Amino acid sequence: MREEILEEISRLTTLGLKRTLRLIQGPQGPKVTMNGHEVVLMCSNDYLGLAGHPLVKEAAIKAIEKWGTGAGASRLVSGNMEPHVILEERIREFKKAPCALLFNSGYNANLGLICTLADRSTEVFSDRLNHASIVDACVLSRAKVKRYANRDTSALEDLLKASRAKKKLIVTDSVFSMDGTIAPLPEIASLLERYNAVLVIDDAHATGVLGKSGRGSLEHFGIKDHPSIIQMGTLGKALGSFGAFVTAGQEIIDLLISKARPFIYTTALPPSACAAATKAIDIIEDNPKLIEKLWDNTSTITKGLKEAGFDTMESVTPIIQVKTGESHRTMEASRRLLEHGVFVQGIRPPTVPEGTSRLRVTVTAAHSKEELEFALSAFKEALNG
Repeated sequence: MREEILEEISRLTTLGLKRTLRLIQGPQGPKVTMNGHEVVLMCSNDYLGLAGHPLVKEAAIKAIEKWGTGAGASRLVSGNMEPHVILEERIREFKKAPCALLFNSGYNANLGLICTLADRSTEVFSDRLNHASIVDACVLSRAKVKRYANRDTSALEDLLKASRAKKKLIVTDSVFSMDGTIAPLPEIASLLERYNAVLVIDDAHATGVLGKSGRGSLEHFGIKDHPSIIQMGTLGKALGSFGAFVTAGQEIIDLLISKARPFIYTTALPPSACAAATKAIDIIEDNPKLIEKLWDNTSTITKGLKEAGFDTMESVTPIIQVKTGESHRTMEASRRLLEHGVFVQGIRPPTVPEGTSRLRVTVTAAHSKEELEFALSAFKEALNG
């Protein structure tokens, strides 16, 4: 076994696909310390800069003082605590949904949701660029999976027309996390009644980002909540905490509580994480200019990169891709940027298709104009010099 493991590591190294961990020395923020040097952080999902917000930290600290550091058990045993119930109600209000249920991560939420709703009698129609958690959940559900080309609603409808399945489940990211593109949700939603299908939206990178109030993709498109639409969202990105949630009708939530294995068999979220996320939602609702700042910063970086001659692919969100093409070249570009004081992570297969490696640049509302200008200068000097 050891020889096979070493051979695989060698193969990954040769292909430029071996992963390593890079240490952030200190808290998340627009600037962080790495290897003893301060650098501009341009690959975090902390879109609104709330992970280090004083009020969010204060809420977490007070929760520890009142409720302790851990929940002690799963929600169905003795881990169902007041902070969980408060946060679920806050999420329900924020997303304008009937009900909400917490999970311990977006990965767990997708596994629990899809494996609960889908079985051998189900056909799942999944966008080809969906998150790995959706891909894995589809496999574990044992449903028949039909993949359609990214954001291609015509291809999706052709598959739905041909389907004779008893149950049909359409699953899509709202914001594709490695491309920065947005799913055509109005067109997809228009197919639900026609083909008697249910839509699951992974709103992980849209919650707190899309929509005037940051409520996500449905607000962005002006789509009203519907019994055939289920949303998943995360607390660890724009909300600056940790965990995830599903919003749906009461019957779906009841079914998840009874059947979703990642919910049933996992210790509940720490009270501090719940309190932090609850406070983050309050801040988002009280400070709409945070979202305006995020999109203003996004426009600045996107425009600057394009003017400098970089291919940002089809990015239209705070996730901005800079195409590099080849794995070794991508990681060399990431290394050179770090030397110039900017941390941008390289993305390689299998996360993205072969030949489409890229630098994944993310912008936050916490970045100052000076930091954005510094980052753009670093791109020009490190990669165009």
